[in-house]
Order: sequence, then structure tokens, then C-alpha cells
Amino acid sequence: MSSASGAQRQGPRAPIREMPRGQNGIAGKGAGGKEARQAGGDPAIGRRPLRDANVGDAGPRGPQRAAARKRKDPDGLRPAQAKRVRMPALAAGRARRVERHARVGWKLDDFHISRPLGSGAGTFTLRRKRSGAIVALKVIFKSQMEGERNRQQMRREVEIQSRLSHPNILRMHGYFYDQQRLYLVLEYAKGELFQELQRRKSFSERTTAKYIASLVHALQYLKAQGIIHRDIKPENLLLGLDETLKLADFGWSVHVPVNARRMTLCGTLDYLAPEMVGGRAYNGSVDVWSLGVLMYEFLFGKPPFESVDHRATYRRIKGVDVRWPQHPSVSSQARDLIQKLLTADPEKRLPLEEVMTHPWIQANASASALDAAQ
Repeated sequence: MSSASGAQRQGPRAPIREMPRGQNGIAGKGAGGKEARQAGGDPAIGRRPLRDANVGDAGPRGPQRAAARKRKDPDGLRPAQAKRVRMPALAAGRARRVERHARVGWKLDDFHISRPLGSGAGTFTLRRKRSGAIVALKVIFKSQMEGERNRQQMRREVEIQSRLSHPNILRMHGYFYDQQRLYLVLEYAKGELFQELQRRKSFSERTTAKYIASLVHALQYLKAQGIIHRDIKPENLLLGLDETLKLADFGWSVHVPVNARRMTLCGTLDYLAPEMVGGRAYNGSVDVWSLGVLMYEFLFGKPPFESVDHRATYRRIKGVDVRWPQHPSVSSQARDLIQKLLTADPEKRLPLEEVMTHPWIQANASASALDAAQ
């Protein structure tokens, strides 16, 4: 796929390799410089995620249990309970149920494999032989996780997502592994929102309001757990069996203590907040910025800062250079909400709680979406 240009995109935006920061706060000697290439960076960033450079700090570590060490996989994977992510807002009983899912001794023979699921070549639809429940199985080859940094990244994703329980977040029931593969047992979702957006070109204001309201609920829940997602985009949103929005892919997520800030440059270029692009410390407000970018893309069919090359995209993000196409026609209230989300100063961005009371959301979101916020 080409970089972030005006060319028609033909598929989901794929990940690229790590891009270390330089003095300019982006990468090496300029965003596509020598240091970026030596580290595996790709000058043609496009819509693709940037690798997290601080992958080993999901939260308080604590001593590893001797029993967990004995069960350690040769490739560095441990059962999810070996390293806990503290989430005070999770009820103790719910957390224990999630941990039981992660501990259960699943194996591939416990499932009937029916057909490949979605566009991911490593994801399959399964039916549990004992209960008949339908789940999705994401298969990851361990060869894709070479190096301690990549293994830490995967551990953090599993540790965070397996402990989340919310109607608008894709559940990870647990995982198991063999000598060659890691298997993630996930909630079944019937479709990818990115493909639906590609098919329709853009969404109506009512459809957009429904999805934005659902995502706000998920982000409010993550905020209560002290988690920043850091890679919100259509490719990471799925639709459940009842058309419920499901936030997925916690590969760049991080657990951040109260009032703590982060410095890592990661996520997807078109969705990066100005403070992240500028090399400044940031907090969960970067997810609020991404919410505004997402709302713009839903309504207009492309992200607001998409440019002919990635350097131009960086400049437009820093300057909050939002341009309003004449078509499709979008209401002034929708534009007002986007502008309040896409505010350069993180402290002045509209809080998630006020997104739900904004007149545009109140006028366009479904009653069920509004009731869920009560």
C-alpha cells in the first residue's frame, strides 16, 4: 500500500517497525532518516502503526513466582496470571473470572475449526467441543515475536486485554501455545468496521453518532482502569453479532498510573495527536484526539490530516490543519464536536463525559447508546 496520500486505499493499514525518536521528536534525522532505516523504520509510513519503543512497562512488575518460572515457555511466554496489571476499578469477582479463563488448560483439540474468519490469515472461527460456544482463534507464529522486545509487547497485550470486560471491547477469553504458535481465544465478531467503511465510502451522521457513542463508553471504561489504547482507527473496530461496536487490538495499549505521562511515539500516523508528534509527554487525552480523527473519517471517508507524504501529514497535525470538504454535507453541530476533540492543547479537549452530552450526540445517537451512558 502507498503512504498517506490521496490514493485509494485497498486494504487495512499494516504495522511497520520501530521508529526511535530524534531531537526533532519524530525519528532519527527526520522521520525517514538514516537512524529510522537502521532500526527497521520505513520512510513510507502511510496509515501504518508505529512500533512502541517502551514495551516493557505495562505497570507494576512485582516478583515473579517460582511456579510461574517453571511453567515458562522456552520462547518467553508465561501464563497471564504470572504478571498482573493492577486495575482497581475491576470488581474482584470479575477479575477472578477473567483469570480463570486465562488459566484454563485449553489446547487445539478442544475446538472444531470451521472456516477462516475475516481478512486476517491467522484468525479462525472455532466451536468449543464441550460447550458448543463459538469463538475466534487468532494464531500467531512465534517466529513473528523474535526478540525480547516483541515478546514483551505480546505479553502486555495479553495481560491487559484478558482482564477487560465491557460490551464495547472485544473479550480475550485466554490463550494457549505450542512449540510454534501462540493461540489467542477471542470473542467472535462477525465483521470489520474498516471494510464496511470502505464499502460505503462514508457513514451517515446517525450511524457515526452510534459508533462514536459506543466507543466513548469503551474509552471511559479504559480510563477508569488507567489504560490508554493508543491505536484507535477503523481497522481496530469490529462489529459483534448484534451490530455492537467492539474495540480490539490492544497491541499498543499501556497501563498508566494516575497523573503519569508517556513519551513513546506509537500508533498510526493519521491518528497521532500533536503532543505525540511533537515529542512531548502525553496522557489518555491522545485517545480523545483519535476519537475526533475517527469521527471525521467516518463522516468524510478519509482522515482529516491525510497528505501527499508523511512529512506533510506531520505538519498538518501539528498545526491542526482541518479542512472541510463540501461533499458529503455535514451539519455544523458535527463539525463543532470534531473541532472540540481536535484541539491542540490536550487540557482543552472535550472530556469524554461531555462528548455524550454534546447536542450532536444527543440528536443523532440511538436511545440505547444514550441510556448506556447513565
